[in-house]
Amino acid sequence: MTDVNPDQIGAGAPQPLEWRDGDMPYSTAFGDHFYCQTDGRLECGHVFLTGNGLPERWSGRQTFVIGELGFGTGLNFAETWRQWKQHRAGQHLHFISFELHPMHGEEIGRALSHWPEIDAEREALTAAWPQAPNGTVSLDLDNQTRLSVVCGPALDGVMTAKPGFDAWYLDGFAPSRNGDMWSEELMRRVHQKTTPGGTFATYAAAGFVRRNLVTAGFAVERRHGFAGKREMLCGVKAACA
Repeated sequence: MTDVNPDQIGAGAPQPLEWRDGDMPYSTAFGDHFYCQTDGRLECGHVFLTGNGLPERWSGRQTFVIGELGFGTGLNFAETWRQWKQHRAGQHLHFISFELHPMHGEEIGRALSHWPEIDAEREALTAAWPQAPNGTVSLDLDNQTRLSVVCGPALDGVMTAKPGFDAWYLDGFAPSRNGDMWSEELMRRVHQKTTPGGTFATYAAAGFVRRNLVTAGFAVERRHGFAGKREMLCGVKAACA
């Protein structure tokens, strides 16, 4: 399959995929894998959960809101939900993801089948996933967990979202291949929608990404990346912001 210009794919429409090494999806539009080739589930734990101080930070909170740029296969949600179920106590999680090209349910199921640790989450997610996702897909997957996937350009979705995000997973395709997902304007909107004391984490460490996050108002720090990657970025919005 030849590479496809992502600008030629309508917003909200699925993108062409290749499957590499069995069940690893590869975007021909962005020329990138959907997750770390070493182990995407462990990367999620290292980068997004630990990078945002989770699950510790949701302890004692009645509600907790996580935002994500790039739903992709749903792997980050599935692993977060798995850990949420282990640690919650009468609390409510709302996981809100912004995705330009939502995958079909069977594609999500195939991609997530690689990890038996999240079989229960994969089965529940794919059973509830609509045949033709569009607009905002809202799924109450249990009485303490809601998933909302906002289909379309991330900037549009974040601009119209209600403020109050406690943590962000910044997980678009590589900045060199998907610059719009890491733009100064989008990072500024993410900061605006973040609650004071809220955080972000990302595998990305490109200089312009860091500068855009700093310009947006986050205090940014570098940490060791996953699986030999030298750096990743984490940050916080000032509590008085």
